[in-house]
Amino acid sequence: FTGSAFGSAAIWQYESLKSRVQTYFEEARADWMDKMRPQKRGEFRKQVNSWWNNLTEGQRTVTGIIAANVFVFCLWRLPGMRRFMFTYFTSNPSSRALCSPMLLSTFSHFSLFHMAANMYVLWSFSSSIVSLLGCEQFIAVYLSAGVISTFVSYVAKMATGRFEPSLGA
Repeated sequence: FTGSAFGSAAIWQYESLKSRVQTYFEEARADWMDKMRPQKRGEFRKQVNSWWNNLTEGQRTVTGIIAANVFVFCLWRLPGMRRFMFTYFTSNPSSRALCSPMLLSTFSHFSLFHMAANMYVLWSFSSSIVSLLGCEQFIAVYLSAGVISTFVSYVAKMATGRFEPSLGA
């Protein structure tokens, strides 16, 4: 999984760079068109765009991760989703689903405080780590760390004989 994550991140990074170069040249040609286009309306939309544009690349990157974590947290609160969530969003070496929970359980949090603390820490160091690695490599590190830590959890559970499900990385 880790090799695939970093290989995909390298391809994604290359394609992003290629796209940025192409966009730069297209924008240089299209600058005069901006004066001809009507401005978009809506005060709320302008505020959201202003907020989004003021975020660093790292903060924009982790916004998606935070949204995924909040979405999974909300799914845990739906009674009809409990069975599905226990099957695929908790890690347990005695479960019939072993591989997908290794990734999906990294997005699970049981308590709001635990999730909020994790997301705050992620938000706080996102700018520096993404500027160091790039958003593509950061996402590869994030996902790989989740899978590897779940694997270590599987090994520890097998060694101790404790086979209860767990959440998180």
